[in-house]
Amino acid sequence: MSPAQISEALAHWGRHITFHRSDNVALFQRAEHENGWFTQASISMALDAITQDMVDVGQLNQWLSRYPNLSPPAHPKSIGLVMAGNLPAVGFHDLLCVLASGHRAQVKLSSKDKLLLPWMAGLLEDIAPELGTRIQFTDRLQDFDAVIATGSGNSARYFRQYFGRVPHIIRKNRNSVAVLSGNESPKELEGLGHDIFSYFGLGCRNVSKLYLPTGYEVPHLLDALEPFANIADHNKYLNNYEYQRSLLLLNKVPHFASNFLMVTEGESTASPLATLYYEHYSSIQGVRSALEAKEEDIQCVVTHLPEIKCAVSFGQSQRPKLWDYADRVDTMRFLTELS
Repeated sequence: MSPAQISEALAHWGRHITFHRSDNVALFQRAEHENGWFTQASISMALDAITQDMVDVGQLNQWLSRYPNLSPPAHPKSIGLVMAGNLPAVGFHDLLCVLASGHRAQVKLSSKDKLLLPWMAGLLEDIAPELGTRIQFTDRLQDFDAVIATGSGNSARYFRQYFGRVPHIIRKNRNSVAVLSGNESPKELEGLGHDIFSYFGLGCRNVSKLYLPTGYEVPHLLDALEPFANIADHNKYLNNYEYQRSLLLLNKVPHFASNFLMVTEGESTASPLATLYYEHYSSIQGVRSALEAKEEDIQCVVTHLPEIKCAVSFGQSQRPKLWDYADRVDTMRFLTELS
């Protein structure tokens, strides 16, 4: 298949996913039963991001145009994909890259997310067998030529040892941060709420750390985030909130709190669930230096400040474009350059 044919087939896939969503409520309910974080709202959000931002024909054509030499490989490779399970269908982009590059995908699913991708792959095989049959789900990767693996910091070390003999992309935990100026509009602060709370804050693109200008009043931020208070209606989130609040109180750590979020000072970019860390800054250059020092731990930066390069707009951290590669590693280039 030519790149144009692949693009059209993938776009057809997106339309097929959208058409069949209402027929598969039972499947989505089962996914939530097997993983309590995968609420119907979270699954719907993930499918919207896939169908609107990834398998839209305009987005696909714009993405693939970045690779003018893209052509079907003479000898397609078997690409092992080790999927994460923190968000619904979170490995879809890697799968899409393998298909678009003309290779075959050998997919090891996370035990936390075993239903959504096989369902979508089945829809692809119905409408484009030439692509759909390039996807194989397996409990154990075998005879692979390259690997893309996503996991925690600990599993990343294991992945490097196990997959080090073949070309690979290994991803570990990262988190996202927001840099506030103090002049954010109510709409931008609402967007920040989505960046923090979408998928309960479990994604690497969720904001877990704030850089605030000196004198910024944290209670003002908590007031602005009050529309997201219903997140505490979710049992697992509430349990985490109560546990983390107890730790802060027990250890007498100064913090601000609402009924669904704690905000406390901390240098790390990785905060516990239901908690945000923050640091004050006195100059933009100081923030830029801090971001550069933590570059390997940061997935994306949310801000409206023009001085912060390659930033994401408020409310968009969980709606990456096809070319917004995880860890800033161009997955398509990696795949197209395999010999």
